[in-house]
Amino acid sequence: MKVLLVNGSPHTHGCTFTALSEIAATLEKEGVTAEIFQLGTKALPGCISCGKCGELGKCVFDDQVNVFTDAAAKADGFVFGSPVHYAAAGGAITSFLDRVFFSTMNAGRRENFYLKPAAAVVSARRGGTTAALDQLNKYFTISEMPVISSKYWNMVHGFTPEDVKKDLEGLQVMRVLGRNMAWFLKCKEAGQKAGVSLPATEKSVMTNFID
Repeated sequence: MKVLLVNGSPHTHGCTFTALSEIAATLEKEGVTAEIFQLGTKALPGCISCGKCGELGKCVFDDQVNVFTDAAAKADGFVFGSPVHYAAAGGAITSFLDRVFFSTMNAGRRENFYLKPAAAVVSARRGGTTAALDQLNKYFTISEMPVISSKYWNMVHGFTPEDVKKDLEGLQVMRVLGRNMAWFLKCKEAGQKAGVSLPATEKSVMTNFID
């Protein structure tokens, strides 16, 4: 079993990375492989709604989005981490997730994320965390991905990584999240081995609210 943890911060070893590292270490202790995926600092364009992903099988912008989408096919679960910017998720991870989820759906690669557990983690000096979490969780709930929770909202506080390491409650929340993710993955695997079938699916229906 493998979990991909996305660091949506431009700081490779900053506060968001510190939170994700706590989760990754917990997952490894639980026997689950953990890999941190760095978005980096290169510009990530937003979705331009060109529809080319439906023809190409991937996003027309060939950057970290396509690298991650390919890696996602082999992952069993996901954690997406973001710093809080103006009481919202960072611009880079917002553009990234818009394109990841739209391109996979439009390209017929929905199985990359379908029924795979996901969690969002945010880092802030002070405020805006719950608004950012609400924003990130919506990507999962529209994609039929079980959302993994912890004993509190998935957040850490601090201006520097050293500050985050002093947020003992926040770090505990990360560890509980890691254990909950590992437990869910083991239960899912056990269910599949026992012959529990996936839910029945229906053809998608779209309703436009126009008379």
